Amino acid sequence: MKNLLKKSALAILSAVTFSGAAAQSRATAVINADQGKYTINRNIYGQFAEHLGHGIYGGFWVGENSPIPNTKGVRNDIIEALKRIRIPNLRWPGGCFADEYHWMDGIGPREKRARMINTHWGGVVEDNAFGTHEFLNLCEVLGTEPYICGNVGSGAVEEMSKWVEYMTFDGESPMANLRKQNGREKPWKVKFFGVGNENWGCGGNMSPEGYAELYRRYSTYARNYGSNQLYKIAGGANIDDYRWTETLMRNIPNHLMNGLSLHNYTFTKNWENKGDATGFDMDQYFSILENGNKMDEIITRHSQIMDTFDPAKRIGLVVDEWGAWYNVEPGTNPGFLYQQNTLRDALLAGSIINIFHKHCDRVKMTNIAQMVNVLQSIILTKDEKMLLTPTYYVFDMYKVHQDATMLPMTVNCGTYNRMDRRLSSISSTASIDKDGAIHITLVNIDPDNGIELTCDVQGTKTTKITDGQIITGKEVQSYNTFDNPNRVKLDKFKDASYKNGTLKVKLPAKSLVTIELK
Repeated sequence: MKNLLKKSALAILSAVTFSGAAAQSRATAVINADQGKYTINRNIYGQFAEHLGHGIYGGFWVGENSPIPNTKGVRNDIIEALKRIRIPNLRWPGGCFADEYHWMDGIGPREKRARMINTHWGGVVEDNAFGTHEFLNLCEVLGTEPYICGNVGSGAVEEMSKWVEYMTFDGESPMANLRKQNGREKPWKVKFFGVGNENWGCGGNMSPEGYAELYRRYSTYARNYGSNQLYKIAGGANIDDYRWTETLMRNIPNHLMNGLSLHNYTFTKNWENKGDATGFDMDQYFSILENGNKMDEIITRHSQIMDTFDPAKRIGLVVDEWGAWYNVEPGTNPGFLYQQNTLRDALLAGSIINIFHKHCDRVKMTNIAQMVNVLQSIILTKDEKMLLTPTYYVFDMYKVHQDATMLPMTVNCGTYNRMDRRLSSISSTASIDKDGAIHITLVNIDPDNGIELTCDVQGTKTTKITDGQIITGKEVQSYNTFDNPNRVKLDKFKDASYKNGTLKVKLPAKSLVTIELK
């Protein structure tokens, strides 16, 4: 009876949310290290660069003649930062911009390239200085896969077909010869190719039936040349438009489609009331994390539809636009979508990435929006200065999960309560890499209370902790500035022990922690 009472008391304790800055709650977890089945595709950690605001111009692109140190026009400090987190793919040129982009305007001598008005983003002049050659050369420098998004909204089938030929054909042809005239003898390797973007909206305001018919036609002429095999991605649904997914899965033959995209941004409240990136209160903090958790249900329901038509899961779900979207910073161009980035955004990003891991049997690629100076950026720039945001450090911490095997993990923890609503205090994920190292990542969203976690790691011969990392800050509103760029960063974490298969972690409030076991 005493043991039963003790176990009951422990269960109650683990389910209680304490108040007070010094409070510690308890949680338990189990990891089955010998039961991993699905790979966490490294492409889940993809990035996105659109011709939008200072994402490219005034962001990573400064041109070869800039006094800012650069390689072929791209800032060296940004190249170094991106290499450090091993970005697996980079999406370009959009976004909404993709469906008004005509690729031939962005090749040849820069001084002769056509200029256009970027009607989607700020109404500014686009001089096409950063085009196909500049983008694909950047991908080669980074060692990352290009993800090209083609123009279905305002472009012709012939235009898209010729673009693929220009980039990837190794032989004698009009487009291959034009590429050579423009200084590139050998073709590039282009793996990912999106056939349109948001065609339910800015990409043409189409019906799903109408887009499906266009996709069949356009994708047919986006050909595979030689050893270059395109992974063709259809423009998928906005948030919870399940009819769009069902229509495309029914009307597009499986052999024409490798991936189906999904866009889902997170707002503090909704599209009309996005909230502010900084200066938010704790109700707003809770709300955006709650909205971020909706990604789980959205992916689940889209996946169920896809399972009906593709039970073998040959077609990947590609969440190629996600992240926090706030009101723009005061005094900035509303069309540039520039926003700051706090510890809250790191906690949100970690929680959402954990959802992607959970669904890695279907989710094969994602792209956070966006890489530099736009929305939930991982990097911000100002003239010659550059800083890494809290979200950047999430990608740095999580890179150990790339191409690792996702491990089943269950967590019994308390809840973070506010406004008569509750969220699980801990979001978690675990994986084992090809060398047998286990990585366990824990996100404690509770802003006030630490959690003592006891985790039973089963089915492994690991004996010790070989690394620990943490991201946290003074408060959830903390963010990095150009004058103080290290308020929130990745640090060593040592408040954990591991013995006889039992891992004990003292997880601080408002923190992300990763533990490595070998």
